[in-house]
Amino acid sequence: MNHVNFIWNIAESLRGPFKPAEYGSVVLPFTVLRRLDAVLAETKSQVLNVAKATDAMPDMLRHLRLTEASGHQFYNTSPFDFAKLVADPQDLRANLSAHLAGFSENVRDIFERFEFDKTLNKLAEKNKLYSVTEKFAQADFHPKVVSNIQMGLIFEELIRWANERSNETAGDHYTPREVIALMVQLIFALDDEALSKAGVVRSIYDPTAGTGGMLSVADEYLHGMNPGIQLNLYGQDYNDYSYAICKADMVIKGQDVDNIALGDTLTEDAFDDKKFDYGLSNPPFGVDWKDQRAYIDEEHAKLGFNGRFGPGTPAVSDGAMLFLLHL
Repeated sequence: MNHVNFIWNIAESLRGPFKPAEYGSVVLPFTVLRRLDAVLAETKSQVLNVAKATDAMPDMLRHLRLTEASGHQFYNTSPFDFAKLVADPQDLRANLSAHLAGFSENVRDIFERFEFDKTLNKLAEKNKLYSVTEKFAQADFHPKVVSNIQMGLIFEELIRWANERSNETAGDHYTPREVIALMVQLIFALDDEALSKAGVVRSIYDPTAGTGGMLSVADEYLHGMNPGIQLNLYGQDYNDYSYAICKADMVIKGQDVDNIALGDTLTEDAFDDKKFDYGLSNPPFGVDWKDQRAYIDEEHAKLGFNGRFGPGTPAVSDGAMLFLLHL
């Protein structure tokens, strides 16, 4: 099955009640949900048993027990999967809510930032919810059928497809793949020999991650050069929807679910205690930093060269330079 075409056909079935620019808000979270359903399938019964046995435990300890049971960094404690959801059309909307609520917080966050509840309500209102859910239930996204790398490529194609149909300013959330490919080739050009060796571990960071395009292309490029390389991908973005897409993409690729952060990198640096092997970014050129000025001026005054802005701060109209200093 060509999964991308299959999902596009589902999107086309939304024509009428949904505008093309809204298709992504349906198919992207549904694709993530279906993939996670498939990934967690083999340990589902074990997780449900542990969930019952640990109900009275403190949250932190219970989370550890449930992740151990699932074999992943996330889990779902609801009794539902796609087969059970479509088997009860009458209660589908309520059951979907219960299923989403059953995810561990680190994954539930993705669907909240997608504002998936609003999408589900609209699908139900327009009598499209069952047909969309039933069609996604037909897609076999089990890791034995679709690897993390293949699933990542499918999701990236869907992201590009959704961006092309979006009415938002493309430059705000999306950098053309050809531009990213050139950046990636340049950043690794002098390290090809070292990166080709066995047992290589590297970290890559994007402080303005958007939907995760740079991290994904870097990941694809390095795995093409060295299939055995271990990559840890990190990113941060302040836009809820972009963050949800990026985090979903990284989860689908099997990356650490906590390596993608939400927030303003300039004022809420999520990784201030870390260093990375590589950093790359398409910072927001032409965007001022007057809203962050008080925080940045304070950091500059207090920390100097022990902070990010030791050399000084640029003109308030040049927010991009702050990200260069940050890197």
